[in-house]
Amino acid sequence: MNCARAREALAFAATLYAFWLILSGIYTPFLLGAGLAAAIAVALLARRMEVLDREGHPIHLAFAVVTYWPWLLKEILKSGWQVTRIILDPRLPVSPTFVRFRPSQKTTVGLATHANSITLTPGTITVDAEHDAFLVHALTREAAAGVVDSEMDRRVSRLDGSA
Repeated sequence: MNCARAREALAFAATLYAFWLILSGIYTPFLLGAGLAAAIAVALLARRMEVLDREGHPIHLAFAVVTYWPWLLKEILKSGWQVTRIILDPRLPVSPTFVRFRPSQKTTVGLATHANSITLTPGTITVDAEHDAFLVHALTREAAAGVVDSEMDRRVSRLDGSA
């Protein structure tokens, strides 16, 4: 097994074990050992089945996510405020619009992250996500224009290494 695959298997086992520890809540020596053995066994089985890869377990994104998630949370809150103002406006200035554009991401993880980030942002939803184009429905024309060649596209590309 090469060094990269060993690192992936080790990171996967460590992630499984940490997740098990968080959910378990019982930390007796026997259960700690059983949880560790189970995590290692699952990681070895996943490696043998050849389902352990960079996209299935994107541990390489762990540090980049630390900067992306706070930015995304800020965008979600900002968008939520804008949608609230539109809904509470007596004139209800909505202009529902579809927009199709080409994302700059090249990996499946990058495309999924970008499409889901758009959907998490109030007022926009990714209706169709293909490798060559996204179809996004937006509450307003301004929101639709905001997803094309956006800061989100650039940040997701940096996150997944496409930029």
